[in-house]
Amino acid sequence: MPFSITPGVGSSDLRTGRAVWSAYTACAWAFVFAVPSFYWAVGGTVGMQTIARDPDAIPLIDDPFVVFATGVLKVLGGLLALALVQPWGRRFRRWPRRLAWAAGGFLTLYGAALLVQHGLMLTGAVATPDVLGATAARWHFWLWDPWWLVGGILFGLAAWCCRRES
Repeated sequence: MPFSITPGVGSSDLRTGRAVWSAYTACAWAFVFAVPSFYWAVGGTVGMQTIARDPDAIPLIDDPFVVFATGVLKVLGGLLALALVQPWGRRFRRWPRRLAWAAGGFLTLYGAALLVQHGLMLTGAVATPDVLGATAARWHFWLWDPWWLVGGILFGLAAWCCRRES
């Protein structure tokens, strides 16, 4: 069975409800996070002020191919989370869990570092770059940075909950 709504059914390594919940939540986080990337890649402009004052001044944000590629990476991250609990993920052995640990660590550190950096900008301890602007710095601090942090925690939790039972 290539895809099952009831993960673990028919597998020799039954997944706990916690493992299934954490993997599906990490997958949903990644898929939801991909939506703005695809929207912006096809030319959408709503919400662009939440990432920079002048997105056109940042070459990578202005390149639709790069923005589309970030959406694809986010979808692949969601599929990675599903691989932890789906029978088709077993063919990759331990790689999905290792990659989920790596993703969780990276996303957590990235989100935490950005949260500190943008928090320092909002308090005036560090200058806010002109290209970012105060409005985008607030959006980063209150939305984007915690979003990265939550994703890291979800991927780490999914990796931890999906460890193979001995």
